[in-house]
Amino acid sequence: MTPVPLHSTIFPIQAEMISVYLPLAPLRLLLAFQAAYFLLTGIWPLVHIRSFMAVTGPKRDLWLVRTVGVLITVVGAVLAAAAWNGNFSFEIFLLAVGCAAALTAIDVIYVTNGTISPIYLADAALEILLIVLWVVLWV
Repeated sequence: MTPVPLHSTIFPIQAEMISVYLPLAPLRLLLAFQAAYFLLTGIWPLVHIRSFMAVTGPKRDLWLVRTVGVLITVVGAVLAAAAWNGNFSFEIFLLAVGCAAALTAIDVIYVTNGTISPIYLADAALEILLIVLWVVLWV
């Protein structure tokens, strides 16, 4: 593979090149952090729904909580694989930012109308931080 200059925006970059091109290290860390966060928050309601509801509030439709948990876990796994392989494609960017934006909107809308607990605003704040970091590091 031909080396990619530091200022290049050509993607994907192979994992073995990451150590050579330092500007990509922050992207890899961000991707790994978001992957870990999504994996933890996705798996949590699947393995211990009682503690999840103790923190986030009671839920009526546990099947829906578990469905969302599975989906967030899958996204987390894809982001983790991308971080591991050094895949910083535009599709990964869209997945990471799109999911963070969608979760933020859901958090804010449903906290505002009283459907879910205000603790979800903490998640929204973290999701907004992820979006900002992605945009800053991607450009």
